Amino acid sequence: MATDKRPHSSRVVDGLINAPARAMLRAVGFTDADFAKPQIGIASTGSALTPCNMHINALADAAAMGANEAGAKAIVFHTITVADGISMGSPGMRYSLVSREVIADSIETVVCAEGFDGFVALGGCDKNMPGCAMAMARIDRPSVFVYGGSIQTGKERRDVISVFEAVGARAANRITDAQLKEVEETAIPVGLIVTEAVGRALNHDFSGVAVPEIRIEAFEKEDGEAELVIEDNGVETSRAVVGNGAGGSFGLTLMSGLAMQLGGKATISAREGGGTRVVVTFPLPRDEAGRA
Repeated sequence: MATDKRPHSSRVVDGLINAPARAMLRAVGFTDADFAKPQIGIASTGSALTPCNMHINALADAAAMGANEAGAKAIVFHTITVADGISMGSPGMRYSLVSREVIADSIETVVCAEGFDGFVALGGCDKNMPGCAMAMARIDRPSVFVYGGSIQTGKERRDVISVFEAVGARAANRITDAQLKEVEETAIPVGLIVTEAVGRALNHDFSGVAVPEIRIEAFEKEDGEAELVIEDNGVETSRAVVGNGAGGSFGLTLMSGLAMQLGGKATISAREGGGTRVVVTFPLPRDEAGRA
């Protein structure tokens, strides 16, 4: 495959001088044929730290499978995450906002150090989502964000907000300790905390619950929208789309990988319920684009 489809990976794996790099990659499963393919990083925020991200690795594996089947060579790597819902009210909350920068920095480090031609970032909470988007705008390589899905409600349609409300009710002596504990134990059966939309990757990307089988099925029903395409034109880079349009709108596209156009706008947040976090979230990708 021509190097114009591999503008970055070709500098890492092509030619006599890069034999040591190829030797390292062969040890992790590369074949001769893989060295001629665009390399697509799959940035997963999956971890057992929070319910927001406990399922993301399964989605990352599905994204890697899709990229490989479509003609690229996917490489999965991981970044960090923190949860406001856990650290809130403790000194740990001091790390919440700055974690977005750490996430963006870590994705940039891997993508640029390893010479990926594009990447997919997968997240599921209100800090790693903008962190991923910041990296996409900053690096300005073909990329797309995939959202992990919304929380699956618990008993009586409870969620994490129900627990906060129950704490207040207990403090006001409107419920008992036993009632508070019952709400705590039934609020979050599986999935992730609901967050504001900071972009849109797929038609289904802000619908459905955060259960891997359901999310993967939704992505597979995109009528070919997620197929890998190798084209020379018609696709904007991340930074170009981030700066395109008014009102903080942005979109991200994967050119040598998943060809999907995002159309995330501030109106999405209003439709999803909005929140103060939008104020400290939407400017970030545009700021990163403006630094270049």
